[in-house]
Amino acid sequence: MAAPVLKPLSLGEVLDISFGLYRTLFTPLFLVTLATRAVPLLIEVYVEASGGLLAQPLLYAVNLVLNVVLGAVAAAASTFVIAENYLGRPLTAGAAFARSTPFIGRLILVALLSTLLLGFGMLLLVIPFFILLPGLVLATPALVLEDLPGAVDALGRAWSLSRGFRFRVFVAMMVVFTLIVIPFIALGMFMVSQGTLEATTALNSEGLLAVALAALIQTLIYPLLYAVLTVLYYDLRVRKEAYDLEVLAADLGAA
Repeated sequence: MAAPVLKPLSLGEVLDISFGLYRTLFTPLFLVTLATRAVPLLIEVYVEASGGLLAQPLLYAVNLVLNVVLGAVAAAASTFVIAENYLGRPLTAGAAFARSTPFIGRLILVALLSTLLLGFGMLLLVIPFFILLPGLVLATPALVLEDLPGAVDALGRAWSLSRGFRFRVFVAMMVVFTLIVIPFIALGMFMVSQGTLEATTALNSEGLLAVALAALIQTLIYPLLYAVLTVLYYDLRVRKEAYDLEVLAADLGAA
């Protein structure tokens, strides 16, 4: 693995390096995705085939919980794979899963608190979305890469680290979110054109195939989000904390 690009990066460089990491690490990231998304995706397709939420409320609720828990595992494992490889220390998907286990509870709390803060801020128009989102979105890499003791610590660390650079973080997130949303926009257009978009009835076979395909594509794109967040995290640490010099000193000490 090439040496990490530990220097202040432009937004274009952040995105370019993130896409490069996504391509290079596609296999281990795909294994993480497959292990955490295969069962929820199958359940989602089954629920849609059976008539949706109204027809399968219990299974829908179980799958929601499963998505939250496995989503936390995927976030931690993907971040570890990307971060370690970025720093020149290759890490397999299996090793990443082993390191992720202790973070599940804290990551779930981070996700819940972030959602509440974003919803509350937008509801009361206290803090605009474009300030809240980039101020909180680095909580996951901060939590797992620094082994912070709690969700509040992770959110506070993300808020502090992103200060002064939130517009950059926001633009980077919008690029990735656009890629994530595109499959579902295409799905909606397809279902409308085929007359399969019905709220309370089971989808036909074409509709089910479109739902499964869109969910699969979206799932495969998600590791790119973790790559962008990880590169942004290190970029801000380099800019604000001279992390590049810290790594250099550690390498010299080890030598």
